[in-house]
Amino acid sequence: MADAQNAVLEQVRQYARETAMLESTQQLLEWDERTYMPPEAGEYRAEQVAYLAGLIHQRHTDPRLGEWLTQLAESPLAAEPHSEAGCTIRQMRREYDKKTKLPESLVKELTRLTVRGQQTWVVARKNNDFAAFAPVLGQIVALKRQEAEALGYEDCIYDALLDTYEPDEKTANVRRVLAALRDDLTPLVQAIAESDRAPKLDILKRIYPAAAQEAFGKEAAARIGFEFPAGRLDVTHHPFCTNVGPRDTRITTRYDERFFPSAFFGILHEAGHGIYDQGLPAEHYGLPPGKYVSLGIHESQSRMWENLVGRSREFWEFFFPAAKKAFSHALDDVSLNEFYFAINDVRPSLIRVEADEATYNLHIIIRFELEQELIEDRLRVNDLPAAWNEKYRQYLGIEPPTDADGVLQDVHWSAGLIGYFPTYSLGNLYAAQLFRQADEDLGNLPQRFALGQFLPLREWLREKIHAQGQRYTAAQLVENITGRPLDHKPLIDYLRKKLGPLYGLD
Repeated sequence: MADAQNAVLEQVRQYARETAMLESTQQLLEWDERTYMPPEAGEYRAEQVAYLAGLIHQRHTDPRLGEWLTQLAESPLAAEPHSEAGCTIRQMRREYDKKTKLPESLVKELTRLTVRGQQTWVVARKNNDFAAFAPVLGQIVALKRQEAEALGYEDCIYDALLDTYEPDEKTANVRRVLAALRDDLTPLVQAIAESDRAPKLDILKRIYPAAAQEAFGKEAAARIGFEFPAGRLDVTHHPFCTNVGPRDTRITTRYDERFFPSAFFGILHEAGHGIYDQGLPAEHYGLPPGKYVSLGIHESQSRMWENLVGRSREFWEFFFPAAKKAFSHALDDVSLNEFYFAINDVRPSLIRVEADEATYNLHIIIRFELEQELIEDRLRVNDLPAAWNEKYRQYLGIEPPTDADGVLQDVHWSAGLIGYFPTYSLGNLYAAQLFRQADEDLGNLPQRFALGQFLPLREWLREKIHAQGQRYTAAQLVENITGRPLDHKPLIDYLRKKLGPLYGLD
């Protein structure tokens, strides 16, 4: 009996690996579409990706797979849910049950439409033309409602979409956590606004040649542990990371020669995602033990490297001499203290990906609230720009001068990623809590950074998080590592400790 069960499990593993080959091919096509594809190839690319999505959906919902998983779920192999076999059976059964609820026609149409949606978004943002984007966005929202209804939910329709990115999480809990975070952030941001101290931001807006930014960014990404022999860095409209295979992780950025932080911290952010992907067990590629646990945990890795490491004073104690050499004309008369203060400036801003650590989550709350209204049909797509601008006035005290700097700034909705945005804030919370534990375990991480020693943190993350795959839920993983459930206090404590001395706060 045991031999027969092991044989079925091996069938499932092989089936999943073959499915992963198709999925990685789709990911490669999507990477190419957002980097090097000729503009006029868009229509056929949408058909290619939709065709692959249909094949992949067929494999995910094949009755044979369901039968194999049913046999395994009742076997001793599934008895230990966190073992390699137990994790594989549990997670693949979960995904099978979800995928079989979705009609193939809906999957293909949504894939086709979101490829076109992203292409339309690129042009609409460039031309500041929301009206050109609104029709396809309306169709995407309607299809996402159909998807949510097909998947089913207990409390609210948004739960069905949130679960896609943050498995087992609930909208009500995210609202609670973000409300607590907002309540503690508000007085901190207000105190900073009332401070008489301010950094010299002009030093970040001097000329930073794109070629020098690329070289310096790649040097930093490699130093913190991104493996370029198994990855690459390219240019796109909206930075992203994609994992095309067990030794093929692609990161992207966009360069602004008059604003240094945009590309550099974008590279660190995407490298953080890439380090996670490169740290997943390659022997389990395509299987749950070789997949990331949730987008919140994935985001914790990118935000940790971007902010808790990359915006630390100790990071720049090591890297600032190299920066002065790479950008001699821009930084010749700039001190480390001036530069460090400038990259940690706190003030309300329009663009989420360039927001400071203290106000960033307000950008997420805005999107989180708006997409709930969209999916619940309480907000019409045509009214979205006005609703967006009103929330920016309410939460940040500013109003976008154009839709390109407002409602059109993010690619997510054009890609059908509704339910995705709250994972960014969850990532910030996870990052602070995990970093605190890593500092306790490894001892004085900042001092290590000042010496250019970043790999001890990467290896700690690989052992504690990357190597675990999907053996645990995000909540279980964080509590296993830190001994505490998710808490917003570590993030608030970190921000107060860092920003207090810069702004002269009590």
